[in-house]
Amino acid sequence: MLDLEQRRLRTQAVVSRFQGRPFSWTGRRTCLHLARAQMRAMGHRPPKMPDLRSALSARSALLAAGFDDIEGLLDSLLPRIAPASMLIGDLALMDGDGPFDAIVIAVGGKVFGYAEGYDGLQVIQPVGPQPFRAAWRV
Repeated sequence: MLDLEQRRLRTQAVVSRFQGRPFSWTGRRTCLHLARAQMRAMGHRPPKMPDLRSALSARSALLAAGFDDIEGLLDSLLPRIAPASMLIGDLALMDGDGPFDAIVIAVGGKVFGYAEGYDGLQVIQPVGPQPFRAAWRV
């Protein structure tokens, strides 16, 4: 496993790549693309992502791969952890505004993710006793 400084540097590189660029299905800037980029940066080899042009095509691709939801897909790729044990660079799942839940990257008490009404990635301060549905070690 990478040490915390390596995790920070690799996570910062991924966040910098997506920051300031708005969410876009056609531009390959979604939380699914973000999660895949983070996995690759941390040394994982996730499967190739199909060409997603809309929420409908993403849903179809997810079902074709044998998963009912993003949570099942991430469970197949990464070990699940308790959200309270997340390190910098780990992934978590939060309730999303659209047809999918939102995948976010942990950055020490906060997370980076796409938030409705904002351009690019945003720092999100989790609110509530259980803001994350699940988390995975990357």
